[in-house]
Order: sequence, then C-alpha cells, then structure tokens
Amino acid sequence: MNRIARKSGLAALALTMSVGLAACGNEADSATEESSSASETTSEEPMEEETPMEEESSDAMGAADGTFGEGCSAIPADGAGSFDGMATEPVATAASANPLLKTLVTAVGEAGLVDTLNSAEGITVFAPTDDAFAEIPKKDLNALLADKEALTAVLTHHVVPETLTPDNLAGTFETLNKDELVVEGEGEMFTADAEEQANIICGNIQTANATVYVIDAVMMP
Repeated sequence: MNRIARKSGLAALALTMSVGLAACGNEADSATEESSSASETTSEEPMEEETPMEEESSDAMGAADGTFGEGCSAIPADGAGSFDGMATEPVATAASANPLLKTLVTAVGEAGLVDTLNSAEGITVFAPTDDAFAEIPKKDLNALLADKEALTAVLTHHVVPETLTPDNLAGTFETLNKDELVVEGEGEMFTADAEEQANIICGNIQTANATVYVIDAVMMP
C-alpha cells in the first residue's frame, strides 16, 4: 500500500509539473506575440516628413541674392540701407538710406524728382556714388545743383523706363531724358556710357519699384 501511495504521489506531482510547464509555455508564447504585434504597429506609424533642402535654401535667400560687384561689400548688412531694407521701399526712399548715395539723394531732392521716381513702375536707375559726384569740380557741382532744369536732365539721363536684368543689361536704351544710354559688357563686368565709362560697382539691387545699378561716374546727357 505504501508503494502504491508513493507511486500515486509521484504521478500527481509529475502531472502538476507538466501542467505548470505548459502554462509557462503559453504565457511566453503570448508575450512573444504581443511584442511582435507592438513592433508591427510601430513600424506602420508614418514617419515625420523632413523639410526639403531646396525649401530651406529658398527661405534663407534674401534681397542680396543676384547682386554683383565689388562695391556691394559697402552696403550695410542690415537696416534700411541694406539690400533687404531697400527692397521694401520705392527707389528714391530706398536710396536715402544707402550710405553710398547721399549726394545723389540731395540732387534728386533739388530737382523735385522724389515723387516721380517713387511712383514710377518697373524702372532701372543707374546711381552714381558720392565719390562719383566728388569727381566733379565743386564749383561746377554747386552750379548744377542750383540749375533745376540742367540737374533734371542729368538725373533723368540715369533712368531707363524699363526693367533691366543682368541678362538684358547690355544694349542701347532710351532714358527718361528722351536720349540714349549705351551699356556694354557681360557677366558681372558692365560699363554705362562709352564717353564717361561709368563702371557698375554693385548691380541688380532691388527696390519696391526699381532695379538699381550703382556706378562710379556721373553720366552727362
């Protein structure tokens, strides 16, 4: 009887262990399935789109893009006289903030051309620097500033009533003074007026209503 009891106990113990192992196996399989399901769900989630490099580059570009010439380094990096600042204002107002064009701004005011230039659409202005005006003998410059008719003729000779980009800058153009202006060159090397040889030192500056080419000489009609 004791042997039978011991055998029955061993059999019961073996059955209990078998059931326990089976239960553990089922739990492990269940955990594996849950982990696999979670992994699949994660992989199916849409990835966050990255901003294309082209769009980032486009946002980074400012009004200085497309300008050319060694004189551009003298343009302020920020403020009203910078490329970005000038781009938001009509041309006469924009020029008034540019440190290279103080004499030109004075001349435009003396000639009463501020409103004319600011209200024009799609014009191109060849803007002499202060150094360019300084090349004119002071007595002659003062006389020119005092003669409104002559001053108007000189200043309007520097304005072409159409938009000139670097691609179509070379050629012969009619000015607001109703005479002709010849521009020669290519790439980033241009001169305006064969007689005066006015070099473009900073070109393709954009304002709200005009394209500006800063030159190193005053051109006489």
